[in-house]
Amino acid sequence: MSDKTAIRTDDAPAPAWVFSQGVRKGPLLQVSGQGPQDPATGEFVHPGDVRAQTRRTLENVKAILEAGGASVEDVLMFRVYLTKREDFPLMNEAYGAFVEENCPSGVLPCRTTVFVGLPHESMLVEIDALASV
Repeated sequence: MSDKTAIRTDDAPAPAWVFSQGVRKGPLLQVSGQGPQDPATGEFVHPGDVRAQTRRTLENVKAILEAGGASVEDVLMFRVYLTKREDFPLMNEAYGAFVEENCPSGVLPCRTTVFVGLPHESMLVEIDALASV
């Protein structure tokens, strides 16, 4: 049985006390849901701007992937959580640009998008990822 390892980086927001930023077990790396937080301060950024929040959130996911020995290219699945259905087109635009920049193979990761309430009132988006390392 493979060892399970917590992934931790200062290049993404500090995790809450009850979960890890990411966990690697064997070839799988799961990144916990990230939001639009500045890694240095933990402050939520870009209030009301889902496009900018999506970019910041994906940069946080990318930092944890890299800390775990993976890249966006290794992502099998992104899960996107949005608070408002009307934010989908702008999130999708920012997401598409990010994935295009970070997946040179052209093989796009799978994705699910759901509409939910999120833990912090200023969060418009949260994203997690599953990668194969």
